[in-house]
Amino acid sequence: MHQLRTTSVISVVAAGITMLAGCGSPATAPASGPATPAPGATAQPMPGMATPPAGGSAAAPGQDAPVATDAVTIQNFAFSPATVTVKTGTTVTWTNRDQDAHTVTATAGSFHSPTLNTGESFGYTFTTPGRVDYLCSIHPFMTATVVVTP
Repeated sequence: MHQLRTTSVISVVAAGITMLAGCGSPATAPASGPATPAPGATAQPMPGMATPPAGGSAAAPGQDAPVATDAVTIQNFAFSPATVTVKTGTTVTWTNRDQDAHTVTATAGSFHSPTLNTGESFGYTFTTPGRVDYLCSIHPFMTATVVVTP
């Protein structure tokens, strides 16, 4: 009985490995375009959430250029503008306009907002020149930058 069960498990594992070996291989990808989602699957990872564009940035087109402002809106699962430029000593304020909660978290750890619900804001005063990249720790694909000038 033990030998039969071991052989069955090995057969199942071998079949699984064989199936996984073809995953993501260009040779096994269909030639007729993108894959069709399974029945009942949705194209969006969360209700009301737009899928981020390829490349990892959640910025809308045309928002890569730095904008001189001290206000950032969190909406449609993105920080807008995606890059802001401020002078040293400026307080930047983020306001959540999404229905979902978000955070504002410096990737280097210099600041971290509490969870911001709809309509809530967070401000941080930048005292050192440089580039500060940040993200939403709840939705890490949401990234943006503050450029602080002297």
